[in-house]
Amino acid sequence: MNKSTIRELTFKLLYSLEVQKSFDDEDIELYFEDIELESNQIKTQIKEDVNSIIKNKQELENQISNNLKSDWKIERISKVNVALLELAIYEMIYKKVPYKVVINEVVELAKKYGEDSSSSFINGVLATVVKENNLQE
Repeated sequence: MNKSTIRELTFKLLYSLEVQKSFDDEDIELYFEDIELESNQIKTQIKEDVNSIIKNKQELENQISNNLKSDWKIERISKVNVALLELAIYEMIYKKVPYKVVINEVVELAKKYGEDSSSSFINGVLATVVKENNLQE
């Protein structure tokens, strides 16, 4: 299983938790009952990333809010876009994954799961996050 697939599974779990407004271990375990993973290591990695995103949710949401146009509020953003932005910002800032890789893959996920305008919206917000945080390639 490649990193892109793991990223997509992580996004799907984040989105599911966002929709349910429940972020506990039981909900996370239920998610894994429906998918087949090659190893427990992948499951552990996804769980660690999701738990870290949940733990840092306020900071991630602040990053999103601070990089929206002045007339936008985070509550106005679709749950798909919020989950994708949280995942991307987490990977760029906390995991130090090169921002070009993260943005490219998250924009592709936005094209697949989001609305027509999701990919350009996410690209714009993440470009601002990269500048604001002086992220390196």
